[in-house]
Amino acid sequence: MNKVLKGLTDYINASPSSFHAVMNARKELDEAGFTQIFECDSWKIKPGGKYYVLRNDSAVIAFRVPKKEYSGFMITASHSDSPCLKLKEHAEIIAGEKYIKLSAEVYGGMIFASWLDRPLSAAGRIMVKTEAGVEARFIDLKKPVAIIPSLAIHMNRETNDGYKYKKNVDLVPLFGSGKSKTTLLDMIAKEAGIKKEDILGQDIFLYNPMKAEVIGDGSFFSAPRLDDLECAYTCLNAFISAKNTGSIQVYCLYDNEEVGSLTRQGAAATFLKDVLSRVNASLSYDEEKYLRALSLSLLLSADNAHAVHPNFPDICDSNNKCYMNEGIVIKFHASQKYATDGYSAALFKCICDKNKVPYQTYFNRSDMPGGSTLGNLSNAQVSVATVDIGLPQLSMHSSYETAGVKDPEYMVSGVKAFYETSLVRKGNETVIS
Repeated sequence: MNKVLKGLTDYINASPSSFHAVMNARKELDEAGFTQIFECDSWKIKPGGKYYVLRNDSAVIAFRVPKKEYSGFMITASHSDSPCLKLKEHAEIIAGEKYIKLSAEVYGGMIFASWLDRPLSAAGRIMVKTEAGVEARFIDLKKPVAIIPSLAIHMNRETNDGYKYKKNVDLVPLFGSGKSKTTLLDMIAKEAGIKKEDILGQDIFLYNPMKAEVIGDGSFFSAPRLDDLECAYTCLNAFISAKNTGSIQVYCLYDNEEVGSLTRQGAAATFLKDVLSRVNASLSYDEEKYLRALSLSLLLSADNAHAVHPNFPDICDSNNKCYMNEGIVIKFHASQKYATDGYSAALFKCICDKNKVPYQTYFNRSDMPGGSTLGNLSNAQVSVATVDIGLPQLSMHSSYETAGVKDPEYMVSGVKAFYETSLVRKGNETVIS
């Protein structure tokens, strides 16, 4: 593996939940000399400073301030969550006195079949009672604790002929024997080193514990949660390694994209607006300065894209196909599922061309609507020119996805160049410096 790919796969392997993805991003930021600040405190932002702020432990915004007056914001946005199963409280279900099942909800648009007949582990956040209040703890059981057994083909002859899954029947995980006295909460409490009775709240998810692997002739690699930890890590890598310029460089890692982003830590929330406006105020600039800066800003909404599938080549638009290992994907959609337009695409293409970073264009086939992403949601709060990008992959929303080994390096190079760019407006011309 090259250095970027090794770092990416280590990050994915260590990030079984959105909480862990943000925790591991935070470690990288700490090591790079960024200072954590808190929303409940008064901010004293200094020119040349490097800071980050968390929300809900599952989203983070980091930023680097120029040493002189800033011109605009150069922003990337990716997301920390992936489709999975979220456990309900009091999850154990006794089935016929012989089995213990786990009550869980489907989180996001997963490919159901990819979650069957494979060991699943559990990870997430628990809120623990303390003498003064409550404290967040992050847990990862790592070992397999459940499995969702499929129904044998002898009993379901339709399983290969368009079978429709029932979430409350076909996707119920098996945990143990009806005679067992151990609950999953017991295992979680033991892992955290606390009493079960001290757990006051939980956000626990079942996840695929398979590790990332390079496959075939070495051209591709497979891993869980590529959508969107591949973009989350590569944008973070580029952000940390970028040189300080005349713009405020901003890294956003949101949560809850897979379920619509309509949470306080999602892209549709005020999180980005709150941070940018507070930074501007802390630097002693007025609101007009903030609004002028937004007009000289650019947002990269970084969420993975669909590569041409070798078995289904006709699913893609005939003239705008993208392939693994051939560069960053710029995504377009007439109804603004993707926020890219001619202006924002041109700016990003100029940056890539100047730095010899390969890129591709993607449109959905006209009769097939695609999924929306972070860009148009963020724009509802912070209106800046936006280009939707991603890296090409196969099996999006499967429990185990596939991508190209070269593309993470392309992404780091392109996003680093983006962060080191500032925009200046001269009449009708936008100057890229």
